[in-house]
Amino acid sequence: MTMTTTAIDDTNLHNGAMTDPVSPNPEVLERSSGRRQFSAKYKAKILAEYDTLSRLERGALLRREGLYSSLITTWRDQRDKGAETALARPAGRQKADPRDREITRLTREVGRLEGELDTSRRVVEIQAKLSALLETLASTSTAESSEKK
Repeated sequence: MTMTTTAIDDTNLHNGAMTDPVSPNPEVLERSSGRRQFSAKYKAKILAEYDTLSRLERGALLRREGLYSSLITTWRDQRDKGAETALARPAGRQKADPRDREITRLTREVGRLEGELDTSRRVVEIQAKLSALLETLASTSTAESSEKK
């Protein structure tokens, strides 16, 4: 029994063979170079959904999202620690630390004193220049008066 090419084509078509004469693009797309980062909102959404599902459905969720069960464990720990920290904090506004007020006051005082020191240094510098100028004038006037005699 011989088969014609049309019979072979019909057989391949029914077997699920591709009929598209164009070959697929062999180029492999680049993957992200960095690690994936998940927002807190996404983590909370996934944890809420994960906790409501049965064991088989949980696996399907992880495969669908491309996640590992270790991520779920880590995210649960983060959520629980965050909740404990938030609940341990006292309600209302935190009291101001007296040390912070003292540090601010001392910083302002240091700035004021540095300004006064700078002014004092300028005054001493000017006084030294004035003294040198007066000495020069005094020696010049003494020399002129001795020449006139």
